[in-house]
Amino acid sequence: MSNALSKTKRKSPAKKNNTRDPERTRKTLLNAAIREFTEKGYGGARIDKIAERAGLNKRLLYHYFGDKDALYLAVLESTYVDIRTAEQGLNLESDEPIEAVRKLVQFTWDYFLAHPEFLSLLATENLLRAKHLKKSKVIFGLHTPLISLISAIIKRGTASGQFRKGLDPVALYVTIASLGWFYLSNRWTLSTIFDRDVMEKRELRKWGYHIAEVVISYVKA
Repeated sequence: MSNALSKTKRKSPAKKNNTRDPERTRKTLLNAAIREFTEKGYGGARIDKIAERAGLNKRLLYHYFGDKDALYLAVLESTYVDIRTAEQGLNLESDEPIEAVRKLVQFTWDYFLAHPEFLSLLATENLLRAKHLKKSKVIFGLHTPLISLISAIIKRGTASGQFRKGLDPVALYVTIASLGWFYLSNRWTLSTIFDRDVMEKRELRKWGYHIAEVVISYVKA
């Protein structure tokens, strides 16, 4: 009995310290929510389970995020912030246009592979017809720098004669993303109908190279 009580006492300060750090608490809850929504989808996710995953009281979740809809929107926004922030570290402004496109393609493919939760969450929100994302006050601002960056790459490439005229930066990004997205979101059916493990490492490397070659062929003059 005394041992059990001593263990309880040792655990209590850690939990208290965690709740006294608002940013850490919010991040812990958000990470737990990402896992829950990724595994269960929006409809199957439960607030109780998210709090349990986080090891925190359910009341804290409501305190920081409000209701389930607000929490889900925070999760979506967080996933977009992560990829957009990572893209900024590529420093594409200093690269030659062709190399900049190749780096963006490879980064996007690698990111999709490393973050399956990103594709899962976005697939769920598309099934909901972007019901929650339409309420976001930050989503458009997150994507403006990306499109501006791609526009600048296109402008440099067109001016140097490397790119054909009339390229649309949004269409270019959608092309890059869709070539990776379709492959991964349909990996089970593709592997079955073609009797090939499309997730085998060699196949993944080949597809990443394929995306780059297709996109570069598309932009070249």
